Order: sequence, then structure tokens, then C-alpha cells
Amino acid sequence: MSFREFAEQLEKSGDLVVVDREVDTTYEIAAILKHAEGRAVKFTNVKGHDMPVIGGLGSSRELIAKSLGIEQKELVFKIADALENPKKAGVIENAPCQEVVIKGDDVDLKKLPILTHYEKDGGPYISSGIVVSKSGKYGRNMATHRMMLYGPKNKLVVRLCARNTLAYLNDSPNGEMDAAIVIGVHPAVQLASATMPKIEVDEMSIANVLKETPTVKCITKDIEVPADAEIVLEGKISSKERVGEGPFVDITGTYDFPERQEPVFTVEAITMRKDAIYHALLPGMSEHRLYMGMPREPTIFNEVSKVCECKNLSLTSGGCGWLYVIVQITKKNPDDGKKAIEAAFKGHSSLKHVLVVDDDIDIFNNDEVEWALSTRFQARKDLYTWEAPGSSVDPSGEPMEGSDRQKTTRMGLDATIPDGKDKKHFVRPEIPNEDRIKLEDYLK
Repeated sequence: MSFREFAEQLEKSGDLVVVDREVDTTYEIAAILKHAEGRAVKFTNVKGHDMPVIGGLGSSRELIAKSLGIEQKELVFKIADALENPKKAGVIENAPCQEVVIKGDDVDLKKLPILTHYEKDGGPYISSGIVVSKSGKYGRNMATHRMMLYGPKNKLVVRLCARNTLAYLNDSPNGEMDAAIVIGVHPAVQLASATMPKIEVDEMSIANVLKETPTVKCITKDIEVPADAEIVLEGKISSKERVGEGPFVDITGTYDFPERQEPVFTVEAITMRKDAIYHALLPGMSEHRLYMGMPREPTIFNEVSKVCECKNLSLTSGGCGWLYVIVQITKKNPDDGKKAIEAAFKGHSSLKHVLVVDDDIDIFNNDEVEWALSTRFQARKDLYTWEAPGSSVDPSGEPMEGSDRQKTTRMGLDATIPDGKDKKHFVRPEIPNEDRIKLEDYLK
């Protein structure tokens, strides 16, 4: 299943909103996506462009789970399996992403419906693009980076913050490396591109476990990319040419204000489907947070599982998909809650808040989580705080000299049933045969 096939599936099931009215790439599409938060939207009539735009395909856990053919509660385990058992992606000769080939002077990025999202944005941004690169030392790498349209019609400024892409660029001769940018891929590929495995692990092989992902060699570069992508930009990233990038709205929904001098990507060729669809990803909202945060969940799960029985967990939407996690455990020892808190921070160093609950609490139901916090937690003995380096995207953090990270106060909350308490006081009552009752039967 490709990006477009998943969109077609959602349209048939009524889970994709179709907007036929003319819309503008400057602010208007972004505003509609914000209002439609959690739903997929297709724009068929984009002002100044023949290409349709789709956003929100991964804007809820339910949608991402549906794309992988699983239940929401299985997501962390599906991603964990892909991380632990990567499978090399196959290569094909002829691919949909190369039905149209544009080279040389005909390359013009302004013909793509690249969005300007917010008032203070540094410019139009590709926010769903995945950079694919290759190194003789490390192999292939795939990572999501934001890219601002810059000056000439064939240049982008790339914010390089993923350690593997930087390592590849630093390993390249003369500070330049061949790369490709893919736009419009299945959620499996988007998720895999945000994982952070060891540098020698190919993220494409992680995507291939989540959903079979055939690849094809680029037209002008010795790099394989997802064969069913909508658009591929082929070219070079150069650290010798750097220009100012930003501001940009980051995962916290606040501006990443410092203008940084970042490398320039020069596009030498564009390949695409003959009826290509552009993937718009609204920065700072749910699709951004889920694709960036969910790949961290298996690493947290693995660390917590080393110290107690972890059942599931969720990086919350309100916590920006990055700073706050709810962990569900089967408590067997009095200190399991505290151990789980410490292990969670080890699994994701950008975390700020960790809340641990028992396995009778539905971690995807905010009311249940708040109920556990209200009835099973005493701050005097169940609250843990300490200072540590935290996320660079937390606007409340304090600068640390010589580091792009910030000093933060970590907080852990153990909302499991207190040790020594009679558990009968914490059991929610049941009504016999309640599951047999259907309200509609009583309203006829």
C-alpha cells in the first residue's frame, strides 16, 4: 500500500475530507489542516498549481494503526519489532516515482505546492521531506528534516539535526554529498525515517518490516529510494554553502527562533508520478508530533521492561509527542513505579515528565489517567524531581553553555496503587452482566 492507496482507502471509508474549493498555499491550507486536526484532508484545487495536496494521513494514532493494519494499542510493539528485526528492502527496475523526469534548467521547486504555514515562518517549508543519503563507511541513511525554500528555484536550506545525516555529511569529501529527498510516502516509511538506530542500520529496512517497501535507484544518483513515493528530489547537500534558516514552528507548537546557518541542498533533478500528490505536514500539530515521537516509544518500552513488567506506554499529544509519557506497568514490587520512572528517562533523554499507572488504567483515556493520578498519587512520597539536560525544543528550558540542549527539571509521578494499602479501596465497581446491556434496546 502506497501513500495514495492509503488515502484512497480513507476516502472510501469516509475518513478523508475532500476540499474542492480553491485554496492558497500561503496560510490557507495550513489553517484548514489545523481546524481538521486528527483527520486526513485532500485539496484538489490548489491556487497556481495543478498538483493536489494531502495532509493529515498520520494525524492520529488510529490513522497510523489503520495504515499498518493493526490496533492502536499494538503500535509500540509493531515499531519495536521493526527496530529489532530490520529486513533489507528489495530493488525494482521501473517505479511509479519515475514516471516523470525533470532535469537541468527545467527544475523549478516553485512549481511544487510548498506551503507557508505560519506568520513568522522563514519562508515556504517542505516539512514532510525525507533525506536519503549513502556513505561508503556507513551504508544508506534516511531521516526527516525540515527544508526551507531558498532564493534560486532549485535550492533548499536543510536543518540538519539528526546525528546520522550529519555524520554522513562530515564523512563526505569536500563537505558535499549526493542525496535525495522523498515526499509522499506511506506512514511506515515516515515513521521509520524518524527512528534513531545505530548508524550502520538502514532505516529503509525498518520501514520494510512495518510495510513492504520496494526501492528504486535514482535517475542521477547511486541512491535507492521508496519506489512508490509521489515525488523525489535528487541533488547535493553542501556544508560549504550555508545560509540562514528559520524561524520554524517545532514539535512543541512554538517557534524555533534562532536563525541558524544550515547547509544548502541543490536540486539537480525531479522525478515524480505523472499525477503526483504533494504531502503537506503541518508543523507543531499532531502529524508532526506522532511521526517524530512514536519511534521513541519502543526505546522507552525496552528500558522500562528491563526493570519491571511494562504493558504499554504513550507519548501524549498534550506533551507534544516528545516531553511527556504515560507508562502502564504490572506492579509486582513496591519500587516498580520509581524504577519505571528512572528507566523511562533513560530510554528517551528529551523527556520532561513521566507518569506511571497500573495495568487496569487505559493510558489512551485521559479521564482514566487523571482518575489514577487523583486517587492513587500522593506528591509527598510519589513525586520525584531532579535537574538534568533536557530537550532543545522545550521553550521553558534554560540554556547550557557549550550545548544545544537545555537544563530542565525532570518530574516523575508514580500513580500506581500505593504499597501497603488495601487494594479493595482502589478497585472500580462492576455491574453484573453490564456487557450484555445495549442502550438502544431500551429506547425502542
